[in-house]
Amino acid sequence: MGGPGDPPEGTPEGGPVGGEDEYRSVVFDESFVRAARLQESSARERMTDHAPAVRRRPPLRRGLTRQAVILVVLILVAFGTAIYMGVRHPYGTDEAQQPVEPLRMTVIPLSPQGKVPGGADAETLFAHSPAALYEIGAEGIPLPAARSTAHFSDSQVVAALTTAKDYLVRSSLYPEVLDSSQVRPARALLDPGQLDQFDQSVDHPTADGRHAPTGWLVRFDPARAELADPRIRVQGNLQATETDPATLEVTADHTFVYALRPTGAPAGAQVSLFTVRRQLTFRFDRDDLRLHQAQLVVSYVQAGPLSCAEDSAGHLHPLLAGQTAKAGGPAGTNPFATDGATALCGTLAAEAEPKV
Repeated sequence: MGGPGDPPEGTPEGGPVGGEDEYRSVVFDESFVRAARLQESSARERMTDHAPAVRRRPPLRRGLTRQAVILVVLILVAFGTAIYMGVRHPYGTDEAQQPVEPLRMTVIPLSPQGKVPGGADAETLFAHSPAALYEIGAEGIPLPAARSTAHFSDSQVVAALTTAKDYLVRSSLYPEVLDSSQVRPARALLDPGQLDQFDQSVDHPTADGRHAPTGWLVRFDPARAELADPRIRVQGNLQATETDPATLEVTADHTFVYALRPTGAPAGAQVSLFTVRRQLTFRFDRDDLRLHQAQLVVSYVQAGPLSCAEDSAGHLHPLLAGQTAKAGGPAGTNPFATDGATALCGTLAAEAEPKV
């Protein structure tokens, strides 16, 4: 017997099993219906006069709505403003970056007037010297209070002062720099524009006012002297100023006092003091501040006790306890050699030495 919807004679042979099977391949989902160009009128609408059974629907808006367009524009404006403010610092300047100047250096040996005083230990010598109240190590290089300038923020001024201090520490206090075994710690803080000059100074030292390693670093002749006490005494100051809208300048004036003894000497060997005064001028552009690097443009060094007759360009050759300066003055100066530097030498005042 057939089902209630089947014909009395049954389903014809080869025909569909059910009435719905004929339309199973056609699916009318909601999106299909909404996209139809014709829409059937409702019963109420068809009751009105001359109302057609169907009407044409308005075309769908494929583009963005007005609210969406406004939102996209606002996002683009905000994004562009963020990029602009990130690239253009509020303290920025449109001036062209200045070329890096080579370092100009002067190294003046200070010759003692008699024998170099010595003692059994460094503490006694320091206590009886002008360095008695000096701080130890990096504590003697304090950072001053930093204030913003017309074109540099206070954080940029702090960055300049910190980089200058780091250079002083690495070039004056690191044991591996003092014993001439390393130059990398100080070199890493220099502007790339000065690296060729620095490398030439280390590889081919010359007392020409441009290529003396002792203008860049404090380095002792490793065959002559070594530290007798790692606690180096330091005193000095740092000062930052704006020289133009694109440049910060830091001046450093510090005195370092080292306790030395002969290289390889036994622990009981006599100890003497060696003093180095370094007056340095650093220059910073905005790239230097961002990359934690500096341009060292002026180096004025006084060091002693040294002998004027010895070359102090490549290394400092300290006179140790009980020694006296060699006879002779500094190398001669040729006034016709316009590219040369004047050889200078001074006398170490008796007041600068420990009273023992």
